[in-house]
Amino acid sequence: MHIYADRVKHMENSAIREILKVTEQPGVITFAGGLPAPELFPLSDIRESYDRVLGAKDPSVLQYGSTEGYLPLREEIAAQMCAKGIKAEADNIFLTNGSQQGLDLLAKLFLNPGDIVLLQNPSYLGAIQTFRSYQANFRAILTNDAGIDLKDLEFSLKHHHPKLIYLAPTYQNPTGTTLPVEERQAIARLAGQYGIPTIEDDPYSELRYEGPVTPTIKSFAADDEVIYLGTFSKTLAPGLRLGWIVGDRKLIAKLIVAKQGTDLHTSTLLQQATHYYLTHFNTSEHVERIRQTYKMRRDLMLQELKVSFPTQVSWTQPTGGMFIWLTLPDGFDTDKLLPRAAAAQVAYVPGIHFYAHNGSHCSMRLNFSNPTPQQIKQGINRLAEILKVN
Repeated sequence: MHIYADRVKHMENSAIREILKVTEQPGVITFAGGLPAPELFPLSDIRESYDRVLGAKDPSVLQYGSTEGYLPLREEIAAQMCAKGIKAEADNIFLTNGSQQGLDLLAKLFLNPGDIVLLQNPSYLGAIQTFRSYQANFRAILTNDAGIDLKDLEFSLKHHHPKLIYLAPTYQNPTGTTLPVEERQAIARLAGQYGIPTIEDDPYSELRYEGPVTPTIKSFAADDEVIYLGTFSKTLAPGLRLGWIVGDRKLIAKLIVAKQGTDLHTSTLLQQATHYYLTHFNTSEHVERIRQTYKMRRDLMLQELKVSFPTQVSWTQPTGGMFIWLTLPDGFDTDKLLPRAAAAQVAYVPGIHFYAHNGSHCSMRLNFSNPTPQQIKQGINRLAEILKVN
């Protein structure tokens, strides 16, 4: 019998991954996964990018590479960050196997057992899983109709001395909500004032369907306390597993050591093929095609919810991203209702799984990017039948 490390007790299966196993059955309409639409993947462009890189007959594409990542790709990402108002050079960019690895590496660098992480409640399940595996404790930042309660945030910074702040401020997973500009400015100021590293997880900001571009929190930061995470999973393909961290050079040096003990470096071939894709194809046109498709699916899901559910049920109205957060009246338990939904061949993620503690049992996350329009119509109708509210 193996005797595992104490941290293993804090490692949990992803609730979403477990639900997805059930929904792989034929005929099941799933709103559970945070999956992009596979028909929008640029297959031919990606194939050509790999062919071109391999066709150059440079054996270095199959060789070990630098831990921080392929320099031309880091330069390209740095230029994209500057376009977002983030001051960055190639030396500020660190490439990872998806932004999930970025979260894990940052947790490894900053968290000791018992350290406090401040986060939104609800929050991204993958982040909660990662921080919990490093035996962190959590404190939720209170929210209000406008977003984060800044007085509560400052109170927590003063009195609870957190080690990290974790935020997904733009089209958040799971709620789809976006923090206003004024709050972003205040968060950047408070992070610098109290010297608390703040992770700005930003996988969805390119999926904007209406309204102006919202500046990143990091663009307001006068110091290096705000650490930015980006990914190609939502604009290129999640199966490639390629993300990045934007931080100061001291942080990058620590990340290099942490990643060397994990996987040495991200795939050299993947990085060079991605660089070729970014510099030889019309990526803006591709992202616009994604936006148009997802906007149509979001609008359709919002319309079907309005038709199928009574006024006692509420939901968010996201201006971008991939998710809608639906809340039923008190007394409903979406976790207990999930087997009935699965029997009716429709799936969602119960909201309770997105809380570090003290969660809501009457909420759920719905994904609109992956299902087809027909599936959205049929699936929402099935949900309404199961979750009838009198």
